[in-house]
Amino acid sequence: MPTRRILLFVAACFLVLPCSMGEAPAADAAALAFVTKIYNAYKGKSSKGYSIKSEVEIRGMFEPSLAALIIQDEKAAAKRKEVPALEFDPFVDGQEWDLSEVTIAVSNTLPNKAVATVNCKNFGLPTKIVLNLVKAKSDWQIADITWTRGDSSPETLRGLFKH
Repeated sequence: MPTRRILLFVAACFLVLPCSMGEAPAADAAALAFVTKIYNAYKGKSSKGYSIKSEVEIRGMFEPSLAALIIQDEKAAAKRKEVPALEFDPFVDGQEWDLSEVTIAVSNTLPNKAVATVNCKNFGLPTKIVLNLVKAKSDWQIADITWTRGDSSPETLRGLFKH
């Protein structure tokens, strides 16, 4: 019957339409959970933050090339008896924190890549931190972090290691 074929064709068009309209893929729930876990470590007055002190923690948190930059810089600084380039907590853009009004928005940019935007107040000052994420096997890792401080130009974690 032509009517049935027409109905099936119209239904198929509606199923394909959202994909062809260039919509961004839905945010990966695991990416949101990954970033939420990080920022939950900063809640409360006695919070300890998210630890990235050991090589194992660094390699688990950051994608391999960024992890290598962090570890190499720490070793070189220790050898020279200097402070490493990453001398602050990258998740709060500072050495101390008092976070409030934390919101996290995650959007997938490509398969296995996402961007997490964290807006909060740190000691009452508006703070924006953007985490570029990549999926390694089944886990999300950080490929870079961008901090925006007031009216100044954004700075990135990878940019810290360019000498």
